Amino acid sequence: MLELDELCSYVRIKTNKRWLWIALSRATRQVVAFVLGDRSEQTCRRLYKKLPQQYKRFTTVSDLWLAYAKVFPKSSHSMLGKDSGQTNHVERFNNTLRQRLARYVRKSLSFSKKESWHNIVTKLFIFYYNISVAK
Repeated sequence: MLELDELCSYVRIKTNKRWLWIALSRATRQVVAFVLGDRSEQTCRRLYKKLPQQYKRFTTVSDLWLAYAKVFPKSSHSMLGKDSGQTNHVERFNNTLRQRLARYVRKSLSFSKKESWHNIVTKLFIFYYNISVAK
């Protein structure tokens, strides 16, 4: 099963929002795919395209953001509220990310000045996170 979620950060100014879309495997706790972009259906489609082929057959669960319903197959996708507990692992990952990378903290003086560095730091964090979880 894959848990899907998105979280917000910004580059340079708070109105320049960047959303990190995540697909996390419930079994391994590893990030299977991620995309940085806006909060649109188009970015959600990019996340779906980045999923490895074998994961596209998995059951997916997400919060109630409508972009998921438009992109992920209705036969294998469930949209549930956060109170259902079905997205706990990806929400835990979001908290870990916020604790370890100051640029993802909601109310922070830390931020990325350039989008390229924002992307690099995020990719590196996810890379090292996946290695640490695999042990």
